[in-house]
Amino acid sequence: MSVSAQEVKELREKTGAGFMECKAALAETHGDVEKAIDLLRKKGLSSAAKKAGRETREGLIGSYIHVGGKVGVLVEVNCESDFVARTEDFQQLVKDLAMQVAAADPRFVRREDVTPEVLERERDIYMEQAKSTGKPKPVLDKIVDGKMEKFYAETCLMEQPFIRDPKVTIHELVSARVAKLGENIRVNRFARFKIGE
Repeated sequence: MSVSAQEVKELREKTGAGFMECKAALAETHGDVEKAIDLLRKKGLSSAAKKAGRETREGLIGSYIHVGGKVGVLVEVNCESDFVARTEDFQQLVKDLAMQVAAADPRFVRREDVTPEVLERERDIYMEQAKSTGKPKPVLDKIVDGKMEKFYAETCLMEQPFIRDPKVTIHELVSARVAKLGENIRVNRFARFKIGE
């Protein structure tokens, strides 16, 4: 199937992927843009997984102050080289992450960062709620597991839906930049300040 340069250009604008990758994805999906986007995202996630073990000693600290000055955020995002840290794509990612923290108020960067005490407390609360349904123990465990997944999606930055595109998680957003920039990227930490808290 032949793919027009205009179709490739549009897909590049939507995904940030390279010309040849977009052309190949459109050819493979017979011109279906949505399927091509999904295909590129899957490839991006697999290439991001390969880079995940590489060291990240460079990066940026980004900030965001919400209109009115009542909420402010600092976020540290690391990459492998100073060259990538200076790119527009990386800087935009850092801005997006700072804005995400301001808007969605996560408590942890990733689920591995949730303390055992918090996990135990949440599980206990969800188990008590589930017991009131009167269902058998195996069903209760599934209910609690489902509520824990929702807890992670609300409180862990990397699992939250991106505020600008809720179909994409922050993990997927970062993975797409890893694929595009060719380096491992890691959200290291953040601090969120709110007047009166």
